[in-house]
Amino acid sequence: MTIERMAGTAGGKPFPVYEDLVSRLLAAHHPGGGGRDATAGHVLGICAGYAYADLETVSTMMGRLGLEGCACARISQTVDAMFVFSTAYLVQSRCGRLVILCYRGTEPANLANWVADADVGSESITLGGERLAVHSGFHRNVRATRWAVLRELELALQGKSLLDPEESVEHPAQALYVTGHSLGGAMAVLFALSLAVSEEHRALAEQMRAVYTFGQPLATGEPLPAAAGEVARKLFRHVAPRDPIPALPAAPWGRLAHFGEEYCQTEGGWQRSATPVAQLENVRDIPRSLLALFAPAKRRESSRYSMAEHTPHHYLAALRPAGRITELGDLD
Repeated sequence: MTIERMAGTAGGKPFPVYEDLVSRLLAAHHPGGGGRDATAGHVLGICAGYAYADLETVSTMMGRLGLEGCACARISQTVDAMFVFSTAYLVQSRCGRLVILCYRGTEPANLANWVADADVGSESITLGGERLAVHSGFHRNVRATRWAVLRELELALQGKSLLDPEESVEHPAQALYVTGHSLGGAMAVLFALSLAVSEEHRALAEQMRAVYTFGQPLATGEPLPAAAGEVARKLFRHVAPRDPIPALPAAPWGRLAHFGEEYCQTEGGWQRSATPVAQLENVRDIPRSLLALFAPAKRRESSRYSMAEHTPHHYLAALRPAGRITELGDLD
């Protein structure tokens, strides 16, 4: 396991994207309530999208967004034979009051990642004395870095700098956001569930404002234990209309179901769905869904699913509020 650290930069003109980003995210979902927040969705979507890059890129993008001088840490663990490919980024505002935990998603070029995603199994976890079925591959990846992630978050809660744990910041953590795209979204949900029922980390769980996921696959079974209700109220899942991943893994690999609030991309913006995305019933649909990205344009347009709509940049384009520059500094 490796832990790397780096400070975010200011970015210079035309940045930051948000002059008052820390205040905005501290006000959103306070205290852990309220509906979807557009600024949070945009910022967390960018963090989740660039989590596929290196530490310098993530710290740069977060600095451009408005977290100038933030502390950025990356925790990673890879064990090929165990299908473990776990990477978590933690971003702490310079003042210390805001912390973002972001899990990296599945890397399309890494076939072993896809194998791990298909490894559903029959694993379950205990929540408030009740059992909940979980996707074993996703759960294994969360567990691979969980204790290291918790140590970093506890440091932030104690007012320590994630850039240098021997140093203090102005304030202890007051708001924690958890996010991720694709596999990273599933890991974000499973981490949030484990944190919500942990007596040892109760003070940290109380600071968790919201969980935002993008193109998240199914990660848990049903019925949802009562102890998971707090996470359900804080979970905001974003789904593109033809993204196949939220409907996977298919039912033959095990029955799973989404929970939390689901928002679907429409021409009018992100609208709350009346019902969550249903699990794909026919496993034979999966190869067509995954190969749709490489199909001719006309065939993609007629397909029920398109992997092109699962890509991070597709979500980022839809998440940016009107009038805001992009993380690259333009309005186009």
